[in-house]
Amino acid sequence: MDSLALWQRYQKHLCVCPSVGLSLDISRIRFGDHFLAEMEPRIEHAYSAMERLEQGEKVNPDELDDAGEKGRMVGHYWLRNSAIAPTPQLQEMIETALADVRKFVKKVHKGAIAPPKSSGAEKFTDVLVIGIGGSALGPQLVADCLGGIGGKADAMKVHFLDNTDPDGFARAYAQLKKKLKSTLVLVISKSGGTPETRNGMLEAQAMFEDRGLKFARHAVAVTGAGSRLDKVAAEGKWLARFPMWDWVGGRTSVMSAVGLLPAALQGIDIDAFLAGAAAMDEQTRSRDTAKNPAALLALMWHHETEGRGAKDMVMLPYKDRLLLLSRYLQQLIMESLGKRMNLDETKEVFQGIAVYGNKGSTDQHAYVQQLRDGVHNFFATFIVSLSDHTAAKPGKDIEVEPNVTSGDFLSGFWQGTRSALYESGRGSMTIFIDKLDARTLGALIALYERAVGFYATLVDINAYHQPGVEAGKKAAASVLEVQAKVIAHMEADAAPATADSIADAIGDKAQVETVHHILSHLAANGRKVKREGELFVKG
Repeated sequence: MDSLALWQRYQKHLCVCPSVGLSLDISRIRFGDHFLAEMEPRIEHAYSAMERLEQGEKVNPDELDDAGEKGRMVGHYWLRNSAIAPTPQLQEMIETALADVRKFVKKVHKGAIAPPKSSGAEKFTDVLVIGIGGSALGPQLVADCLGGIGGKADAMKVHFLDNTDPDGFARAYAQLKKKLKSTLVLVISKSGGTPETRNGMLEAQAMFEDRGLKFARHAVAVTGAGSRLDKVAAEGKWLARFPMWDWVGGRTSVMSAVGLLPAALQGIDIDAFLAGAAAMDEQTRSRDTAKNPAALLALMWHHETEGRGAKDMVMLPYKDRLLLLSRYLQQLIMESLGKRMNLDETKEVFQGIAVYGNKGSTDQHAYVQQLRDGVHNFFATFIVSLSDHTAAKPGKDIEVEPNVTSGDFLSGFWQGTRSALYESGRGSMTIFIDKLDARTLGALIALYERAVGFYATLVDINAYHQPGVEAGKKAAASVLEVQAKVIAHMEADAAPATADSIADAIGDKAQVETVHHILSHLAANGRKVKREGELFVKG
């Protein structure tokens, strides 16, 4: 297709959303003239499914709600517009939680909520967020994307513990050691039983105790009512507790206290963040598909992947502040769409779309070579900010060449990459944003949340549960059960033995490889076991 024809196609298919300062260009996806019309009945079905979801339909029949009843609603859309919540009680819960976040943050910033006087710190200056998955990825994206935006210093500096890696804990301790006395800790876990978060909490508690500080006087819980964490926080008289609800999944929780509390403490405009998401929700409720960017995204995904995950999704945001967006979307998209069974659990479908990405123009020196000339197993999405700066009044940029700024180079690079990919037969979309700020980030997140929901309906799967995640947790727990047997055996029998004989001795012969890895790990860390070649002995 020649340049003029591409320009005409661009004009025909550009979806412009002035209310959110965003446009979507799908012209470089090679769908045919009749594709959108042919898919219209299916996307209409997706619109209806989304309406029922927002109205409170229970879409997770295999899960229990907070009342212990079978079936769970999905209500993350209500978080940015409580008026659409299906009951007055839910609306009140959302509004109360948001008000409580604002009140708490105001008191922290003013010093009304402060470290104990014995610590020697007058105010909290830093925030340590402990969580994993959606309880960390969303807050991390917001913190990195919007921190110091507009050239303003953050009200508080935010740090994260998002794994159960001892070396990671040690690094965090080294960074925060001198600041622990003025550090506020947010422990985020819906159940309170997630091992990684629990371990992070216990490690942080040990850090504080090592410095002679009382952890409870620095701690805040974001968790489900009556959870293990909720009980620990109540009994320990932590500074505050904020809610997580069964109808908000972890990967869509960034607009609950999970994301709003750390963002507000950092000094980010959470009202603009929520407003951007609400505006995008309104835009993507349109049944005029040409004006619905989320529907168009879902349809392009379906076209490129043949509705069965045949290609990967490569995210190419041309903005440093959007570096973590691909990580955030990995969870949102892959956990939502990676499903073995269809919606009514009657057929194996093995659905999903793999997501990866970095940032432009770094990508051009990393893996664009393969995208351009290698295996054709992907489609790309560029995200481009028309404004080079996040500051309200940007200064004059220097010219690195006559009449050319660094931002001009960035713009040239994405256009060049898009053209190169198209010439090689690779499809791409481009999302244009007027500028990157809290409102725009909220809109971007809402756009992808809605697109995921639409796509799931198009391919007949449930986007809102995660049986595979639960299976992984159970498998990990079984390893620790074997480890307990191994340690008990080693403490009782000091004779050198192989992993095979130890597995046989504890009655888990089939788990011999697991036993081997357990023994190797224990020996490498000087715990209970020593290794002598292929033999293991009590340490």
